[in-house]
Amino acid sequence: MKMTRRQLIAGACGASSAALFTRPVLLRARTEFKSTITTLFWVGEPAGADNAFIPNDQSYWDKEWQVNFGGVDDPNIRNGACPAGFRPKENPFYVALPFGEFASDLGSELKADAQQVPWYNSGLSPLLKNHWVEIRFGERTCYAQWEDVGPFEVDDFAYVFGEAEIPLNSFDARAGLDASPAVWHYLGMTENEVTAWRFVDLADVTPGPWTEIVTTSGNNRLT
Repeated sequence: MKMTRRQLIAGACGASSAALFTRPVLLRARTEFKSTITTLFWVGEPAGADNAFIPNDQSYWDKEWQVNFGGVDDPNIRNGACPAGFRPKENPFYVALPFGEFASDLGSELKADAQQVPWYNSGLSPLLKNHWVEIRFGERTCYAQWEDVGPFEVDDFAYVFGEAEIPLNSFDARAGLDASPAVWHYLGMTENEVTAWRFVDLADVTPGPWTEIVTTSGNNRLT
């Protein structure tokens, strides 16, 4: 039986998700930063030990993520913020956070928690995909769009939107944020580091290389 990407992530999480039901769910102010270990990931990243054998040719929201991005976002072969060899069709500044709004792999039913998302509006689609995030590391700041769910968790509402300061993720670096090569390089990161992040609206995004190509595609999940 071929497992879906969501099932692979759930399997990698193990029993840690059970702790979700005892975690605080009070919503935090959107202006508050959270600090967490931040790890590197990229579109087209092959399955391996570093990512619990979860391939990144698909994302939580896009079953054809690599195709729609335009290719593999290789972190080692770059042309400025972009991968060398092609101009991406979607924003190379992207992140993953560990909450996805859908109740199952198929269909559009939302989890009950999804209605507590600060910008929730009935009928809004996509709800989470493409939302903007501000990331700070040292004296540098950049912005990115939310394009995948992880690292290694899909149900950590208390960390992403609530008052929990520590993510559920217990794998390896116990990261709470995955960042793309463009984010990683712009911030000057060379290894897993603690960054600070928060959600922002488009109106609050400072123009920069992250606004040269903006992802606007909707959900393209398995059917």
